[in-house]
Amino acid sequence: MAPKRRSSPAGGSNLNGRQSPKKKKKKRVTVQNILQVPPVCPGAVWFLMKMSQTTPDKDEQSSANKKSISLPISRVRLIMKSSPDVSSINQDALFLTTKATELFVQHLALASFNNGSGKETNSLSYTDLATTAEEKETFHFLTDILPKKILARDYLQSLEQMQEEDEADF
Repeated sequence: MAPKRRSSPAGGSNLNGRQSPKKKKKKRVTVQNILQVPPVCPGAVWFLMKMSQTTPDKDEQSSANKKSISLPISRVRLIMKSSPDVSSINQDALFLTTKATELFVQHLALASFNNGSGKETNSLSYTDLATTAEEKETFHFLTDILPKKILARDYLQSLEQMQEEDEADF
């Protein structure tokens, strides 16, 4: 006869009744999880609401989804899987994340084009993106990712000035 296992509400146990260490449960990314997170882009709100209300046939939906996305889904999946908390990714959640990312990039590009010098030259430059990230509060979280460019000689001059100020303080 096999020994009885003792279990406790706190977690698993082994044959001796000792507590085994709890394994950290990995999260599963689902549409419901994504809908609980407030999106950054206003267009994403509309899209998420629209996608959660309508559910056409699976074959029609998958072919229409692939046509309406321009970002590679495999790259987005790779980025999502790089999180240690994620074990599996629902296809609907993957699609919504990809589409929301695409809408956010589009919103950033449009805001940068309208805010920067893009209207005169009919182009969008890195400087326009960096300026928009710095000036608009909505995109302020991107200032570390999109810093303003500075010439090496200007940086060295500012570094020398800072060192002179530090020496003057002592």
